[in-house]
Amino acid sequence: MKTTISKELKRYNYLFGETGAVYHEIYLKLGMSDSAINILYTILEKGDRCMLQNICRCTGLSKQTVNSALRKLEGEGMVCLEKAGSKHKMVCLTEAGKVLAEKTAGKVLEAEDEIFASWPKEDVEKYLELTETYLLALKEKAENIGGTEE
Repeated sequence: MKTTISKELKRYNYLFGETGAVYHEIYLKLGMSDSAINILYTILEKGDRCMLQNICRCTGLSKQTVNSALRKLEGEGMVCLEKAGSKHKMVCLTEAGKVLAEKTAGKVLEAEDEIFASWPKEDVEKYLELTETYLLALKEKAENIGGTEE
């Protein structure tokens, strides 16, 4: 069986990939790894602290990648980890981490916010609505995707 890919999916994949490449270029300009800045971004978006499991979920990064980047950030004095119950950890920005997060992830958040602010409100709502609809449909499809069959 040969998989047929629609031109719309090809365009979506192109745009998704190019968007990721733009973010990567921004992170390089800011002098940070993708994983480190994604962690700072997530924490900053939530305030100045975030549950470790939420960082993994929100960034889409593996637990191993998040833990590796967190060890580096912790070693640099940017974050500290606190127990949050018997099985969970809270990741908190230190004062130095707050400064770094604002200089890096804060700039990205600000740029993204400016983009949405420049669009008509109806376009923002439609974009978010369609993105959410796509996400929900993808989650539903994901439940039915299993191992490969021959």
